[in-house]
Amino acid sequence: MSTKINHIVFLFFFLIACNSKIYSQNTNPKDSVQVNANELFATKTLVKKDSTKKPLLEGIVNRKAKDYEKLDQRKKRLTLYNEAELHYIDFELKSGIIVLDYEKNEVYAGRLKDSTGKYTQYPYFKQGDNVIEPDSIRFNTKTGKALIWNTKSKQGDMFLRSEVSKRENDSVIFFKKARFTTSTNIDNPEYYFLAYKAKLVPKKKFVTGLTHMYIADVPTPIGVPFAFFPMTNKNTSGVIIPAPGQNNQRGYFLQNGGYYFALSDYYDLAILGDYYTNGSYALRSETSYAKRYKYNGTFQTRYENQVLGEKGFPGYSRTNQYNIQWSHIQDAKASANSRFSSSVNFGSSKYFRQSLNLINVGSSLNNTLSSSISYSKTVPIVPLVNFAVAVTHNQNTNTEVVNLTLPSFNASVDRVFPFAKQDGIKKGAFQNVNFQYSLRGDNRITTTEEFLFKSQMFDTAVAGIAHNIPLSTNFKIFKHFSVTAGTTFAENWVFNTNEKTFNTLTNKVETTRKNGFDSYRTYNFSSSIGTTIYGTYTFKETNKIQAIRHLMRPSISYGYTPSFNQYYDQYTDNFGNVIDYSRFENTLLGAPGISVANSIGFGLANSLEAKVLDKASKTGATKKISLLNQFNFSTAYNFAADSFKLSPINFIGGTTLFDNKLGVNFGAQFDPYDLDENNVRIDEFSISNGNGLARMTSSNITLNYSVTSNDFGTEKTSKQTVQNGGRDDDLFGAATDLGNQEESLFGKNTAKKSQTELYNFKFPWDLRLAYSLTYSNNSNQSEITTNSLMVSGNVDLAVKWKMGFSSGYDFAKKGITYTQLRFERDLESWRMSFSIVPIGVYSYWNFFIGIKSSILSDIKWDKRKLPDPRLR
Repeated sequence: MSTKINHIVFLFFFLIACNSKIYSQNTNPKDSVQVNANELFATKTLVKKDSTKKPLLEGIVNRKAKDYEKLDQRKKRLTLYNEAELHYIDFELKSGIIVLDYEKNEVYAGRLKDSTGKYTQYPYFKQGDNVIEPDSIRFNTKTGKALIWNTKSKQGDMFLRSEVSKRENDSVIFFKKARFTTSTNIDNPEYYFLAYKAKLVPKKKFVTGLTHMYIADVPTPIGVPFAFFPMTNKNTSGVIIPAPGQNNQRGYFLQNGGYYFALSDYYDLAILGDYYTNGSYALRSETSYAKRYKYNGTFQTRYENQVLGEKGFPGYSRTNQYNIQWSHIQDAKASANSRFSSSVNFGSSKYFRQSLNLINVGSSLNNTLSSSISYSKTVPIVPLVNFAVAVTHNQNTNTEVVNLTLPSFNASVDRVFPFAKQDGIKKGAFQNVNFQYSLRGDNRITTTEEFLFKSQMFDTAVAGIAHNIPLSTNFKIFKHFSVTAGTTFAENWVFNTNEKTFNTLTNKVETTRKNGFDSYRTYNFSSSIGTTIYGTYTFKETNKIQAIRHLMRPSISYGYTPSFNQYYDQYTDNFGNVIDYSRFENTLLGAPGISVANSIGFGLANSLEAKVLDKASKTGATKKISLLNQFNFSTAYNFAADSFKLSPINFIGGTTLFDNKLGVNFGAQFDPYDLDENNVRIDEFSISNGNGLARMTSSNITLNYSVTSNDFGTEKTSKQTVQNGGRDDDLFGAATDLGNQEESLFGKNTAKKSQTELYNFKFPWDLRLAYSLTYSNNSNQSEITTNSLMVSGNVDLAVKWKMGFSSGYDFAKKGITYTQLRFERDLESWRMSFSIVPIGVYSYWNFFIGIKSSILSDIKWDKRKLPDPRLR
């Protein structure tokens, strides 16, 4: 900046010596200025071209003043008065008055006082991204030194104000009694830190000496001997300060401390850890990566060594918990023919129930963890060829059974119409004949967490490859009936089989696993015919309901699968009974059927909708509403079955009510066969015994209702809930991430609210209800197995007060379900939250207060009582 100001000073000397149009000067600021200012600060070429000299200025100089621009040659001063502005390259200065002393190479900018005695037009200085707004400023254009009074500036998320500032050069500024805060109200912040001495290197760092914290202008005992803040627009590495605390079960702790590595613009890494005085500790690594138009993702690893009790005393335990999460999303623009994605959530079954750093009841109540890493590619030829490779994982957190596919391979050739015309138009059954080819190969492992990553996990591994070639056609008959017919040929390869023998000494069937290649082939035939029937009833034009339309889709299907008894062997038990079995039982692809399947199926799908007058329309327009989304029946009859040839009658239905706010889904199953006196199903129709057409064996109904004060929108819950397998609503409560409590419990609300709204009786709220009822009557037990109601909601009690709750009641077990209460207070630059689960094995409470801004996120205090891991 010093170099730029020097150019301006040199310009003044040149113009004074060469400009003959300056006749006199006037020291009265109210008189008119007799200076040709347009030529004095001409924005075009200011010097004549000289082949031996460079231009005096590097850029265009712009200036203006509302009242006057005055040049005093005797005192070597230029004065710009009232709404004065001076611009040069990236240098910008605005103020009530600007005085340039080109003899001393000094510039002064100050405010003005209006008729009421109030100061206005404070100086505004900007160079690049740095902005300073002081009461007045004085600086030397040669040395770059400056004195600034009551400076105001913004450095990143932090606002800075100082009584006196001294600028040593372009890159160093010293402060005396500097106040810094993240509050946007810099003149009257709700809190600030007072540094008696400070140093700022713009875009690099801000260093302070002794610093104290003030709240509402009241000093607090909180202080530090020095502080360091990086000031840069780029990511920088640095220490993450741990949060201290005390836990009744594990003693004192330091939590979420570590180091952040700003590795590049494309990826980063954070390593965090916890330590408890009873010996427990935890380690975590978190990384995010992204490349525009290519991909983005996150990768997290967590390990916890959890100790409870004292060694040598009852109740002592030591467990290890771990969790790995990886999410990779490929941008759609990255490749048109290939795609790679991953969604991994793998780890200990009890991690989400006993974690030291995460309370996520939605994930705790979820009984499965699943993962998938896949790559797919399409070969753009005719016909298209698709293939995909995937590694998958599925884990039951209750039984600790783990299912892995290492790997799974799929390939397929697109549908081929060998008899279709070249123009692509296909008519009739012959031209619609088509076939496909698909291949699926899997290597599956089923094990438990005890044997995971050990050699025993491969003892039960099964592998196989299935080839399928479906051949089908479709056509219409009598114009209104659609017919499909087809057959499927399958060849299955397996790499292990089972041989069964009966041991007469132990009277048990023994199974011997045999490794080696084996195969079998199957085929079947299927066909179906269906149509669509419409029925419309029209009302009078004056009725609110204009018309009702009933849509029916009846269908009849037939399927035939022969017996494949050639793939079956026999053994004899100790009673002389000959037992059939297949060596392909319990293999990857299973055994072919030994019984003939010759069945016919019946189905009827219904939907009902109405045309009603639209209340919102002023022209009398109509709109369609759904009365029944579905109302479907299905059953089948197997001619080849020895008994119970008629399958149960299945019924499902669903609708939405109250402008789609209430979702209703229901279903039932009816058995046409009767029970004997012991309530055992017998091969006799109920109607034959005078017990009705069929008896209901089960039924269920679910209701989901969601309503809010803002156009019935829903507010998202914590990301941690969904990411780890929980629900996408807060019926099971919101997750609490103890390592990142700066995020609001109720999500980010970008709507700006003022305090005046407190008196407008505006209370934003949302409410969700879920009800489930299941009835079972397989053996005449007539039992309600599920009958529960869940409810959750959030409400803004005032402009900056939020409250939320989640609870429910199980009418079948007569108990209250998971209950959580949440409170949050917006304290301008701070956030305060409190959540509690008062009852149950997941009972806990957590209190947090801290600064919202990430630059001062370590200024916080949290207190908690975690759930007892021994009860989960």
